[in-house]
Amino acid sequence: MVKKAFTGLMAMTLGVVALTGCGVSKDSGSTSEASKSPAASTVVSPAASKADKVTINFMHSWPAGSFKQQNAVLTRIIDDYQKANPNVTVKTEVLENEQYKSKLKVLSASNQLPDVGFTFAAGFLEPYVKGDLFEPLDDVLNNKLKDKFVSGTTEAYAVNGKTYGLPVELNIVPVYYNKAIFAKNNLQVPKSYDEFLNVVKTLSNNNVVPIALGNKDRWTGSLWYMYMANRVGGNDPLKKAIARTGSFEEPSLIQAAKDVQGLVDLNAFNKGFNGLSYDEGKSEFMNGKAAMYLMGTWELPSFTTNPDVPKEFKDNVGFFKFPAVNGGKGDINSWVGGPGAGLFVAKNSTVKAEAKKFVEYFVDQWGKVAVTEAGVIPATKVDTGTVKLPQLYIDLLNELNNASNITLFADVQMKPSAAETHLNMIQALFGKAVSPEEFAKKHEEALDKAAKE
Repeated sequence: MVKKAFTGLMAMTLGVVALTGCGVSKDSGSTSEASKSPAASTVVSPAASKADKVTINFMHSWPAGSFKQQNAVLTRIIDDYQKANPNVTVKTEVLENEQYKSKLKVLSASNQLPDVGFTFAAGFLEPYVKGDLFEPLDDVLNNKLKDKFVSGTTEAYAVNGKTYGLPVELNIVPVYYNKAIFAKNNLQVPKSYDEFLNVVKTLSNNNVVPIALGNKDRWTGSLWYMYMANRVGGNDPLKKAIARTGSFEEPSLIQAAKDVQGLVDLNAFNKGFNGLSYDEGKSEFMNGKAAMYLMGTWELPSFTTNPDVPKEFKDNVGFFKFPAVNGGKGDINSWVGGPGAGLFVAKNSTVKAEAKKFVEYFVDQWGKVAVTEAGVIPATKVDTGTVKLPQLYIDLLNELNNASNITLFADVQMKPSAAETHLNMIQALFGKAVSPEEFAKKHEEALDKAAKE
């Protein structure tokens, strides 16, 4: 079943084709946080050890506090690369997601990007490409990595026929839930939005927080809006509004905003959610205080393989698809998601050739161990018949076989200026500082302005 699921995923084109994650921390250097991988046995040639010393500056957004497994595997891959190439030092800087994006903008203004860094797809990378800041990576893609990526993933990092980033993640966004809390309150997994609202009301009436949310970072709330927009209006309205072949004032997009505020009115979310960070919101679910949590599959390690999370909690985590809205045009098998973080090489890097070799090595090694050691779906193909996976992971892969559509995260689809307005409006919508109609109008103005930039 798992193999079949991944085969279906590989065959699927992602169309428009999560990131995400947080926790504030910094790091420099590259000390290992895990045991040796098979790659560590790479034979080092005498020539390599005598080569000129090279330092690759690598900036990413997987801090150990929030992404323990990912950070550990990333660190080990770097260590392995340095052992195989003793003339190379990979110096890392680690930032929480929003801080990372902000610093990338600052560095780009002075053309001082790191040699290698994280980027995201579509609208996010376009300004960097137009500013001639990212190096095309088609030569890397067509070398050892040829045919290794899931169909549709690298296309999301292409601009005018050239590839400027190589993705390392493929994410979808399920609703995780605490089975023990559901059982205690005699609740079943909802299959329709009306049933979902009943779950919310029952939990709230029983003094249980229905949904964990940390919306200080804003994109977390965008996930809720995107699903409402999809379930009410189907796949096209949001996509067309962002592409400027449609309008954000389309009735289904306004209705989706009304439905979001309807959840707020039902006290569906934990108190103070708009002022809580990603990690603070997540902790409401992890500590058993909230019954549900809508988040990307990059969180799978927290619910499956993270040794610091109690087994009792991990055994109680299940998931369900965002429910269908009665009378809506959306399909319950349509997901929010797409490729997550990808790697770029700076156009003006003084160690460009070595940076490309490192990127090629990283993507290849990450794909081999991401599933088993980090619990993360990589963007490269995986022979799932040869690996042992936690049941939650298997169940999600099986659901991917039935995916009818994957809609890329809205802020990633948009140009940066419009994305900033979108995120601000999401927070204002959840805080009831704007009406649904105002929400739509502000989006129209921002998207029109961005289209002229």
